[in-house]
Amino acid sequence: MTFREINSKMVEAPVVPGRRLFSQRGAMLAYRGDVAFTPNIQGGQGGLMSMIGRRVAGEATPLMTVEGNGTVLFGHGGHHVHVIEMTGDTLYVEADRLLAFEGTLQQGTMFMGSQGGVMGLVRGQATGQGLFTTTLQGHGSVAVMAHGGVFEVPVTPQRPVHVDPQAYVAHHGDIRNKLSTALGWREMVGRGSGEGFQLELSGNGTVYVQASEEKL
Repeated sequence: MTFREINSKMVEAPVVPGRRLFSQRGAMLAYRGDVAFTPNIQGGQGGLMSMIGRRVAGEATPLMTVEGNGTVLFGHGGHHVHVIEMTGDTLYVEADRLLAFEGTLQQGTMFMGSQGGVMGLVRGQATGQGLFTTTLQGHGSVAVMAHGGVFEVPVTPQRPVHVDPQAYVAHHGDIRNKLSTALGWREMVGRGSGEGFQLELSGNGTVYVQASEEKL
């Protein structure tokens, strides 16, 4: 694992020659050694066409490339940080949640309608998270940001998980997600529970949930 949690809001990563890291611009807190921080105009991995796709999708968070020989501390805005280890599958995460990730991971975008159909589109609009989400695929570490810490919830075929869309951070594995509703007459007259929309995740994998309903 490249990223080591120093405390709940800071991670440390070694930087070695020939291996790049990507992080949000301005996320470097301190470093030792001979390390260079360069704005990444392509917004990460995948080349020019991938960059254009991310910008069109609204998933082009400004990134910088981190290279050299040393150790770097990352953190941003006092948000809680959680490290996810990828072992060949795909992580689905909102671009503004990414603090830093290894250059071994391939970055892309996914149209929300491809998971959950029409309700996938509704989810993007209802939660304010847009119609696309960022994907990272391969082997390597990812540091994501959240409000109030992150809890890992396993998803199994026998036990789907329902998450408040505002508390959702990311997921990986063989999981399908869709927006489900529980709107009834009480919601219509303002006497509902306030939990009218939920994100249903089914399949086999892990969903990451933050301890708050506040967006970054």
